[in-house]
Amino acid sequence: MDPRKVRPEMNALVTELLERLATSGVSALEVRRNGLRVKVSKDPLFAAPPASTRPSRPIDAPPQVAAPEVSVPHAGVQITAPLTGVFYRSPSPQAGPFVQVGSVVGNGDVVALIEAMKLFNEIRADKRGVVRSVLVESGQLVKKHQPLFELDPV
Repeated sequence: MDPRKVRPEMNALVTELLERLATSGVSALEVRRNGLRVKVSKDPLFAAPPASTRPSRPIDAPPQVAAPEVSVPHAGVQITAPLTGVFYRSPSPQAGPFVQVGSVVGNGDVVALIEAMKLFNEIRADKRGVVRSVLVESGQLVKKHQPLFELDPV
């Protein structure tokens, strides 16, 4: 089957498999349906295609070994990932991050992107506040409902 002609229901299947993989204790899932084989795995051998076939995508900087800014839990508001995918703080490698610690965000402001199935999804603040901490590094895989930012209400 030509991968360029994948039907929308297969996109939904891949999304469901990725979410189940992220929330379950299994390391791999595979489904064969209508002549198409879909396999998702936590195994690093299957984690990313070879560099020559990777799509271009926004990257703030090379992956950092240092831990992201982490704070002690408080009574503030968290912005969480609405889906599983790769987290990006900026719209392109040349651009600065959407928000930084100390930035004031309003309800509906874009704060990040998550790439899932080669689509970039805008992550918007659902509350007004000041960014207290960024909990995830750009380029990191995030799971659905994982906290991304902490806000102090304004």
